[in-house]
Amino acid sequence: MKKVLFICVGNSCRSQMAEGFARHLEGKNIEIKSVGTKPALSVSGKATQVMAEEGIDISSQYPKPLLDDDLEWADRIILMGCGVECPNIGSVKDKVEDWGIDDPIGQPIEYYREIRDEIKAKVKNLLDRL
Repeated sequence: MKKVLFICVGNSCRSQMAEGFARHLEGKNIEIKSVGTKPALSVSGKATQVMAEEGIDISSQYPKPLLDDDLEWADRIILMGCGVECPNIGSVKDKVEDWGIDDPIGQPIEYYREIRDEIKAKVKNLLDRL
């Protein structure tokens, strides 16, 4: 079973949406985690709202810290963007993709929807490649 790790800074928005899409689309066929290098206190309410519009409930998800073991655990590591710096990434470079997705925190709900749709397309593409 493939293991996918989504990483961003706060683990409050982009990586949580990616985890939600991956679970919704392939949750029984792959293992999925999302983590942050500096986790926020909670998942963004707007992220939860725009995912609910897609019929995906991420309200029970919560920000988690990146642990060294996570990098070894994963078959595929997705950096969501925003200059995420991960310790010890050099040893797992061949597993890493950087999607470079803008952070919608503090932006209007319409921008969250644009980011959500971008993440959905990238997750579908990733799942097709696994």
